[in-house]
Amino acid sequence: MDAGSFATAYTLGTMAGLRPFAMLGLASLALSAGWIHLAHPYAWLGTERATYVLLGLAVFELLAEKVPVVDHFLHVLHLATKPAAAAILVGSALPADLPPELAAGGMVLAVANALGLHAGLAAIRGGSSVMTLGMANPLVSLIEDVAAVAGFVLAFAAPTLGVAFALTATLGVALLARASLAALRRLRVRVARRAR
Repeated sequence: MDAGSFATAYTLGTMAGLRPFAMLGLASLALSAGWIHLAHPYAWLGTERATYVLLGLAVFELLAEKVPVVDHFLHVLHLATKPAAAAILVGSALPADLPPELAAGGMVLAVANALGLHAGLAAIRGGSSVMTLGMANPLVSLIEDVAAVAGFVLAFAAPTLGVAFALTATLGVALLARASLAALRRLRVRVARRAR
């Protein structure tokens, strides 16, 4: 079995936790252009219709993430889209001859990873919204965009580096989420003291 396929699958599943529609749109575009090859059951990703629909959703996602309030609505929607995208991307990248139970296990891990990353990003966005009145959210979103695209490229161009990048991104989000929640707690305590 090709270790590169597992590395690619892990990286794609993690990056789906950042930008699910962008990841699916890029995979569809790359597949239809013949730049990448995915497992046969996921060949529908490379169809012309899928490419147009997924790229349209990706553009909407990238723009909507920059609009305060709309970005929070999108985060609620992503509770469903991120796990689905992670499962599809991992399933498409794993070797076709992999036993079904191992493929299913990989998809379940990808879903858990995407949801964990989503929870961390929600905490960061919440902290950013409160501390900056949402003014920093577009910058946070742009950083997420760049990380997602970089992860996608690394997943295929340098799968081992892709895994390192995905792990670093996950750790970074966890640390920032923790710091964001701590800052919110300190702010709540200050507000409560002033109210007395």
